[in-house]
Amino acid sequence: MFIVGLTGGIGSGKSAAAAIFSDLGVTVVNADIVAREIVEPGSDALAQIANHFGQDILLPDGGLNRALLRHKVFADPSERAWLEQLTHPLIGMRIAEQLDGDPLEGEPPYRILESPLLLETAQRELTQRILLIDVSEQVQIERTMQRDNNNAEQVKAIIAAQLPRDKKLKLADDIIENNGTLNELQQAVEQQHKRYLALVQRSI
Repeated sequence: MFIVGLTGGIGSGKSAAAAIFSDLGVTVVNADIVAREIVEPGSDALAQIANHFGQDILLPDGGLNRALLRHKVFADPSERAWLEQLTHPLIGMRIAEQLDGDPLEGEPPYRILESPLLLETAQRELTQRILLIDVSEQVQIERTMQRDNNNAEQVKAIIAAQLPRDKKLKLADDIIENNGTLNELQQAVEQQHKRYLALVQRSI
């Protein structure tokens, strides 16, 4: 199966692009959803997290208190490293399972791995091409402030914690500039979809 990695910084419109690909019939595997699935109540990973951080890391319903976990791991790099060594291999295995397999009847001959951390992790090794949804930093700030009700300084801090935009641009095989409207993004994704279909056809 030919795999396209789809990524972009906060506020880039990566999720909107993924939704358009999905509407075109492309199977999209979302790394964020997989990351939540591996720590669902009853999972071995959640049990290990609770054993390591203490039972207060769990919500009353037995789910993971993500806000508290984020606070703990960002306050201590060694704790973040411990969490990543536990979860990243599990996430990678689950993603690989979902991306694997022959195309189903009527399914386009490629699949998409949607991941905000595609270029920062080994997830990129699962892909044959990388598609970056790119926007200016000013657009990132404006969109994220509007969407998440954060102030500009909070958004800038999030952007600073991500891989710099210039490095993403150098690592990407394909780039969609998304500084315009949703309709313009729709057209750009449809054009890229046609390119991927032709590319896969040539590689067969």
